[in-house]
Amino acid sequence: MATTQGAPAAKTAGYRLEGSLLEVCSCETLCPCWIGEDPDYGTCQSVVAYHLDKGDIGGVDVSGLTLVSVVHIPGNVLAGNWRQLVFVDQDASDEQADALLAAFGGDAGGPLADLAQLIGERVAVERAEIRHEIVDGAGTLTVGDKIHCAMHPYVGPDGSTTKLLDSIFSTVPGSPAYVAKADSQRVDIPEHGYAWSYEGKNAIQSDWKIDYPGE
Repeated sequence: MATTQGAPAAKTAGYRLEGSLLEVCSCETLCPCWIGEDPDYGTCQSVVAYHLDKGDIGGVDVSGLTLVSVVHIPGNVLAGNWRQLVFVDQDASDEQADALLAAFGGDAGGPLADLAQLIGERVAVERAEIRHEIVDGAGTLTVGDKIHCAMHPYVGPDGSTTKLLDSIFSTVPGSPAYVAKADSQRVDIPEHGYAWSYEGKNAIQSDWKIDYPGE
């Protein structure tokens, strides 16, 4: 007898990731995208860099690697349709690069898939030398000769880092974000339509962790 029961859903192996985030964009501080409002100037140009102090994606160790996403957000952040260029750490093996792209591209499910669904177009994936550093709270990000950013976090009267919690949008779901200012940001990738230079704009930093067991 025929049956109408569908096939079981595909299962994902999960991931455990822990590291630091450096993010800059074209909005003023604080970027309204994080609370679901429209960007300050109608659109938002952003660089989001994830460095993995520790990482396992479906059994592949990705510790010590960095992935950078350059995006153009055409309107409200929650509406999606982002246009994205991805840089993968040149030190990653092909297996590690595939694992990183699968997790951050949404193929592995979980919180990163929720974030990846906002991407409307991935224009390219490139390998690059990436330097992602945080010293005494101040962060610097360099991607070859194409991206350079420098930022520092805001602090409260007791010297503690100013944190953003429970926002409707986050690039580090489940972890607090540190409100920061980008002293400088320069992106020079005209071949893919990304080129800008700003001072004193929004930045975000984080010590983040995601533990997704898979399904």
